[in-house]
Parts: sequence; C-alpha cells; structure tokens
Amino acid sequence: MADEGMAEQAFDSPRVLVIGAHPDDCEAGVGGTAALWAEAGASVTLVSMTDGSGGHHERRPEELIDIRRREAAAAARALGVESRVLGNRDGHLEPSLERRLEVIAMIRRARPDLVITHRPVDYHPDHRYTSVLVQDAAYMVTVPHVCPDVPHLASNPVFAYMEDRFTRPSPFRADVVVDIDSVIEKKWDAIRAHRSQFFEWLPFNQGILDRVPPDDDPAGQDRFLREWVGPWLLAPGDRYRRELVERYGETRGRRVKNVEAFEISEYGRPLEGEALGRFFPL
Repeated sequence: MADEGMAEQAFDSPRVLVIGAHPDDCEAGVGGTAALWAEAGASVTLVSMTDGSGGHHERRPEELIDIRRREAAAAARALGVESRVLGNRDGHLEPSLERRLEVIAMIRRARPDLVITHRPVDYHPDHRYTSVLVQDAAYMVTVPHVCPDVPHLASNPVFAYMEDRFTRPSPFRADVVVDIDSVIEKKWDAIRAHRSQFFEWLPFNQGILDRVPPDDDPAGQDRFLREWVGPWLLAPGDRYRRELVERYGETRGRRVKNVEAFEISEYGRPLEGEALGRFFPL
C-alpha cells in the first residue's frame, strides 16, 4: 500500500496530447488532470477531431463551428492548456486511411509522452472512430515509411483511455486514478465555457431545456449544471476508493471527493513502476 510520501515522487512534466471527438470531450474526461499537468509545468494540448457542427438543435452548422471553436479556446484558458479543433465534419468521422494518416502526423508533430483518447466502447460513432484512429496510429507513429513527410517517433508514447460507464463487451478498467479536488473549480469553469452544449443542446437533447435558468441568473445556471451533469461528469471518489487509498495512502485516499480515471492501452509503451508517478501528478 502507498503511504503519504508518494506525493513527493518526481513528476516528469510530460508532453500530453488528449484527442477527443468533439470540442468538449477532452475537458469532460481529462479536464481536472489537464489542469494539474499544466500547474506542474507539463505541455498539454486538447484536440477535437471534429468541428462540432452537429451539436445543436437551432444554430446553423457554419455558425456553430465558430462558436464551438471559441468555447474550446475559453475552456483551454480556464485549464491553462492549448486547444485545437480540426475540420472534420461532426457526426461524419470515419476510420479511413486519410484520417489515420492525419492522426499519425499529428501525434508525430506533437511528440507526446502520453496520448489519451476515448475507448472504442462508446455510444457515439465519432467517439468510437476517434478511438480506432488513435489505436491504428499507435504503432504506426514509429514506422518511417508510413507518412514519411513527418519524421517518425523513435518510441511509442503511452496511450490511455478516458473513463466511461459502458460495460459491453468490456467495462472500463481504472489503471490510474487522479485526485482532482484541488482543481475541481477549474474543471467546472472549462465545462461552463461550453455554453452551447451544456446550457442549450444537451438539455434540449435530454428533454430538460425548460429547466435551464435564464442567462441573467448565473448562480441558477451554475446550480443546474452541477446538479445535472455532476453525477455523470465527475467520478465520485467512492467509486475508486480502494485505488485511491493504494495510490495516495489511507488519510488522503479516504478524503478524496472527485477523481479522473484512466485505462492504459496495450498498444503503446507500458506504464508501470516509477513511470506512473512520472506521468501522472500526485
């Protein structure tokens, strides 16, 4: 079992590349840990594979592209990280060879130590295919004759998946849990920045748009957001209490309220031993 001294384990300020399907996916899955990385001096980039143009019930797609790009930039500022939104059409992403080469080149240019994405078990095709594209790129980033215009990587990064609640054909496995209590308000600020999603489109999609307080009631909107998305957006510490105690020690592990969890992919470099403390802030 870990003891409280684990918190002093050296953190290596890695280069981190988070690849989500839509402009709010990275913040929802990795926002707290991204803020911790940024505070520790790591280089963090959040990438959306699609332009977000499908995520609304009223706004025109061409209008929404600009809105969601600006929202992603505001969320990134809240977390202290960089943001990129690619031009692939929302809802139309496919695991084609063209897109695979795009992801290979993107990873090579970023030269990350750690890449995080969705699991391929997911309700949304853009999420699934983003995962497939990253997995398909995992080994190929080291192959010189594939995508030869961009220098290959000498070794694979570590690849990991964000948490999800899907169980078939296999449930999420929490290989790494991170205490995000100290940066939880930064994560909320990042989520709040995606106004078109969390105060408009998603409430409409879920049939609760009439419950969203008006813009002149920011306190009410904040309460709505925390009560509505908090239970599924934030993993409560109780879900991973055993892992938290193992990682942070009995005292701290018992008091953590909010965590983010990650599953390590077998397709990249292993994350084991001291590498855990080097890549994930304690």
